Amino acid sequence: MAGKIYPDAAAALEGLLRDDMLIASGGFGLSGIPERLIDAIVASGVKGLTVASNNAGVDGEGLGKLLRTRQIAKMISSYVGENKEFERQYLAGELLVEFTPQGTLAERMRAGGAGIPGFYTKTGVGTLVAEGKPVMAFDGEDYILERGIVADLAIVKGWKADTTGNVIFRKTARNFNVPAAQCGRVCVVEVEEIVEPGSFDPDAIQLPGVYVQRIICGAPYDKKIEFRTVRERSGRERETA
Repeated sequence: MAGKIYPDAAAALEGLLRDDMLIASGGFGLSGIPERLIDAIVASGVKGLTVASNNAGVDGEGLGKLLRTRQIAKMISSYVGENKEFERQYLAGELLVEFTPQGTLAERMRAGGAGIPGFYTKTGVGTLVAEGKPVMAFDGEDYILERGIVADLAIVKGWKADTTGNVIFRKTARNFNVPAAQCGRVCVVEVEEIVEPGSFDPDAIQLPGVYVQRIICGAPYDKKIEFRTVRERSGRERETA
């Protein structure tokens, strides 16, 4: 272990995990999920977790692994499909769900990271999302108060990091990883490659190292796909293949 660099996910999470904590997790579906860190949390056995994440992975992958082991007590999410175990636990009353519109969830994380305790939004006014939340009128329009999220721990997945913690994400894997990282009291990042300081064009850095406390290299990755959709070739395509 040197500076922010740790040898593996278990070492990077040592001393950070406890029951009933709030974890912010990056990722969208199976894109950009911190899978090595999730596996280490599964192995740790901590339980009663509240996890803020766009979704809960799929059955047996991503956060779906923590659902399968019953370590998650509550999800703060915007998308809850494609996961039968999630559905089963929720309908059975075994899992609490705080449904949050996608943009609102991203802003709740960003606000928490910026020290903003709450903000008003029109999204969700007049729906179940607004139940129990303060309402304020601005210019004759109703807005609901949403609270910023400050997580005990943020786990995110990047493409490359330098040893000081500056991170670059690849394409859509950027998704929720940046706001999740910003709202964590401690942020642990797993990446595919670690490079020396000065390797990045400063304008290319998407998550500054000030937000990152610990880093691991988790490569190689399988790069799983939720649904692979293909079509049959036409007769003309078969002839020219």
